[in-house]
Amino acid sequence: MELRRNRGARALALVCVLGGVLLLVYPTDGALLRTIIAVGAIGLGAVALVSAMRPFRFGIHAEGLSIRRPGLRREIGWAEVDALVLDEPPRRDGHPEPPRLLLVPVPGVTIEPLTARHPLDGRPAVELLALDQVREQPEQVSAALAQYAGSSFVDLLALRRAAFEAPELPVGLRGYQMDRVDRLIRRGQDALMTGDASARQAARGEIERATDAGLPIAQRGYSTFQTDTVLDALVTALADHQSTDRETAT
Repeated sequence: MELRRNRGARALALVCVLGGVLLLVYPTDGALLRTIIAVGAIGLGAVALVSAMRPFRFGIHAEGLSIRRPGLRREIGWAEVDALVLDEPPRRDGHPEPPRLLLVPVPGVTIEPLTARHPLDGRPAVELLALDQVREQPEQVSAALAQYAGSSFVDLLALRRAAFEAPELPVGLRGYQMDRVDRLIRRGQDALMTGDASARQAARGEIERATDAGLPIAQRGYSTFQTDTVLDALVTALADHQSTDRETAT
C-alpha cells in the first residue's frame, strides 16, 4: 500500500502567496500595513509551499516500510521493528490532534530521530508519520499495518474506542476546563484498555476524587451536564470491570 500525500497544505500555501501578491499589486489607504501583511503572507506561503513540494513516499508492504520524507529516508524491515503504534496525542483546548504512527526499533537498531515515546510504556520512539499528511483514513492505514506488520502493530485508536467510546462534548461559556476533562477520560480509557485491575482501580479513584473536589471551571469549556454524564459512565465501566475481575478470581 502506497500512502498518498494530502494536497491541502499545498493549496493553502498557494492561497497565501496569491493573496499576498494581490495586496501588493492593488495598494490602497494604509499601504504600509498592507505591505507588511502581504510580505508576511507571501513568506509563510512560500515556506509552506517548499515543504509541500519536497519528495514524499510512505509504502507499507510485505518486507517492511519504505519512507521518504524530510528527516527520514529509509527502508525499514519488519525485523527492525519492536513495536509500531497508531496513536492520537492528547487534545489541546478541546481540539483533536491528528493521529500519528510511532515506531520503537529493536535493541541495537538505530533509527533517528527518537523524538517521541511509546504512549503506554514510555520507550523512545520515532514519529514516522502524522496522518493529516496523507489522504488515507486511519482505518485504512491500520488495516494495511495489521496485515503486514502482524503482532508488532497496535492500533491504540481502535482499542480506546472499544474500551470506552467517549462522545464529542459540547463546548460553551463557563464549562469544565477541557484539558483536565480530556486527561481524565484518556486515563480511564487507557486503564480499561490495559486490562490491569490495579490500573483500573487507580483510574477510577482519580476520576472520583477529581469530580468530588469539583472540576475547574473555565471561561470556555465543556458542558458540565454532559461531562458529568460521561465521567459517571466511565467510572461505572471501570467498576464493572473490577467486579468481573473479582468474580473471575473467585
